[in-house]
Amino acid sequence: MRVNLPNILTFSRIGSIPVIIGLMFLPSPLGNWLPFGVYTYACITDFFDGYLARAWQQQSSMGRFLDPIADKLLVSAVLLMLVASDAISGFTVIPAVVILFREILVSGLREFLAEVQVKVPVTVLAKWKTFIQMLALGFLLVGASGPDFGPVTTMEIGIVGLWVAAALTVGTGYDYLKAGIQHITESDDSGY
Repeated sequence: MRVNLPNILTFSRIGSIPVIIGLMFLPSPLGNWLPFGVYTYACITDFFDGYLARAWQQQSSMGRFLDPIADKLLVSAVLLMLVASDAISGFTVIPAVVILFREILVSGLREFLAEVQVKVPVTVLAKWKTFIQMLALGFLLVGASGPDFGPVTTMEIGIVGLWVAAALTVGTGYDYLKAGIQHITESDDSGY
């Protein structure tokens, strides 16, 4: 039996989530930089698990099942902790809610579409959304403990990135919803 490294990376990403959450309770700056370090590891494994699965021809049903769940758990946990710790507050909660709403919507749609044996491929725009979202959350985790980039703070970069990710989230969520509704309508018309 061959070891499936991509699946191990995915499991490690899921396992990193409670570590990130626990480290966020530490006082600043450790409570910023340590969770950021583990979060960075999780983001890197998100890239490598899929890349290695394709390169080594180790794609599996377990990987296809766990990878999107791991992504959604990571993003949701970090967003919720950032809101709970007031790192995200006021109007900035809006993009966080939009992102969480889309994650739940897409999960439900994918579950339904899997039942009717329809695959909805990940678009290039969705990949960009994920990249910007991961980057923004990293900046927000570091927060005020991070360096300033000229007149712009780490927090400001994270907040702008979160709004951009939310805008892309609306676009990609609409694409999934449109495809999902089309298949739902077809299923209803065919008497599924």
